[in-house]
Amino acid sequence: MPVSVTMPRLGESVTEGTVTRWLKQEGDTVEVDEPLLEVSTDKVDTEIPSPAAGVLTRIVVGEDETAEVGSELAVIDGEGGASGGGEAPKEEPAEQVEPAAEPTAAAEGTADQVAQDEAPKEEAPKAEAQAAPAPSGEGTPVTMPALGESVTEGTVTRWLKQVGETVEVDEPLLEVSTDKVDTEIPSPVAGTVLEIKVAEDETAAVGAELAVIGAEGAAPAQGEPQPKAEPKAEAEPEPEAKPEPEAKPTPKAETKPEPAVSEPTPGMSYNEPSAEAEVAAEPAKAEQAAQPSAPTGSPQRPSAPVSGGGEEAAGYVTPLVRKLAGEHGVDLSSLNGTGVGGRIRKQDVLEAAEKAKAAKAAPAPAAQQPAAAAPAKPAEKPQPSGKRGTTEKLPRIRKAIATRLHESLHEMAQLTTVIEVDVTKIAKLRAQAKDSFLQRHGVKLSFLPFFALAAVEALQSYPVVNARMDLAEGTITYPEAEHLGIAVDTERGLLTPVIHNAGDLNLGGIAKRVADLAERTRTNKISPDEIAGATFTLTNTGSRGALFDTPIVPSPQSAMLGTGAVVKRPVVVNDPNLGEVVAVRSMVYLALSYDHRLIDGADAARFLVAVKERLEAGNFEAELGL
Repeated sequence: MPVSVTMPRLGESVTEGTVTRWLKQEGDTVEVDEPLLEVSTDKVDTEIPSPAAGVLTRIVVGEDETAEVGSELAVIDGEGGASGGGEAPKEEPAEQVEPAAEPTAAAEGTADQVAQDEAPKEEAPKAEAQAAPAPSGEGTPVTMPALGESVTEGTVTRWLKQVGETVEVDEPLLEVSTDKVDTEIPSPVAGTVLEIKVAEDETAAVGAELAVIGAEGAAPAQGEPQPKAEPKAEAEPEPEAKPEPEAKPTPKAETKPEPAVSEPTPGMSYNEPSAEAEVAAEPAKAEQAAQPSAPTGSPQRPSAPVSGGGEEAAGYVTPLVRKLAGEHGVDLSSLNGTGVGGRIRKQDVLEAAEKAKAAKAAPAPAAQQPAAAAPAKPAEKPQPSGKRGTTEKLPRIRKAIATRLHESLHEMAQLTTVIEVDVTKIAKLRAQAKDSFLQRHGVKLSFLPFFALAAVEALQSYPVVNARMDLAEGTITYPEAEHLGIAVDTERGLLTPVIHNAGDLNLGGIAKRVADLAERTRTNKISPDEIAGATFTLTNTGSRGALFDTPIVPSPQSAMLGTGAVVKRPVVVNDPNLGEVVAVRSMVYLALSYDHRLIDGADAARFLVAVKERLEAGNFEAELGL
């Protein structure tokens, strides 16, 4: 009986997904839980596993097409993957494993009842194999926790403990990934892992049972994860089973220098082995280059150490990351993973690919500099983008941004007021304190923390700018704290993480929070709670050279401050001795957009003047330790 592959629900607010890539084509065979296709939403890129074994007979939704949650994506004929040929597998191909496992478990259970009386003290592997499911009912279940207000499910990326291993209370048991956070799940009790119910790369809903932990010394159950792990182990030996005996001398010669370099790595962090893997890879590459006339088995062997080195240095690597690395030519063994426990993520591969492109392009301008000093060459024209003359699908996150901003612009009476600020004193303070500030706080000192601190202090004096209005209820709510949103430009689009209780932070605290939130937002490590609850937003359009703009206030906030680029230009200043003189000053425009239904123009002006006076006074010496 054919099995339908449907679009899963990838989040509480996600109603549809886009098929980005089919990993299997029509006519290909597929195993249970084998990655079938890749799906992208506005917040997550993930692989969809096959619900049954068989032959992919029909693809309903093509690549770059969008399908709603629950709609049919493809059809799998269960007959192609069934080996028993009975009627039961045809009727319910998705449950082929369960009927086969039940009689086995029952047979093993009866054998355990006899074996426990005869050899209760033996805890060898033989006793474990016989007493598989006996203690499973007495164990403590480990469930999928709620990892955010809007997160309804998570994907198991790596099991840190296997069946039969002991675990302590609060010891990391597995790693879970959602669309916004990667985290470790600790063990709720101490004991032995009896059963793993959700394998790696599988998705489970919040509250679903992930594993079972029993008392120490209890015999583990032989569940589904062991058969699922076999295809991964068999997939590698099958194509290399024949060449391995011939290529044995070659890997021995290649692996000799590696133990000398990597011996200290077991006690180091995940980042340190990655750095040593680059050193270890150089002699291996030299030996490969020195043996071009090796047998046919030798060219196949270098690929194994490269991929294996990446996984050994950074732990588990998802199939999506491995394929992405192959497409971009990125060596996984040379990467320092930014995921939990040093795991290599999609963003790490993309960043490494961009750095490789930049490194290739860097020597050309450097070589042109001496030549350009002699004869003046005309500037090279920029290369046109490959998107010219093309049409692409509107990304979901861009669609969501467009909808929200359109609604905000049309439900408010928005107005923008601009003021000019002289930040020459702040520029001098930055020059004096940037080195010591970096040493104390670990982040660079930019103009943005000064703007943020001045804005938060002004919000405390003029709370109407931080308030929100509800016309339907006829109320104005003044928050008891200033929750400052910081607009961050990412590859996925504009996101706004929030510095909660920003009024409780000093200049150094704000600078560290801005740097931390911006970095984790760009690497998709931000939690759902950290991008919600802003009462006022700050957008630094000057970071891209814009003098000022008129930002759109995101509902339900009532105001948003845009900071322009800091530029040096001649300005008329009033000197106490010389009178009015022209001097070169560091100037910036601050643009406040606000809901004119709640905030009057005079209130907006008073707020901007308060920010201006705080910045131009430049009394930040105490904050900077000067």
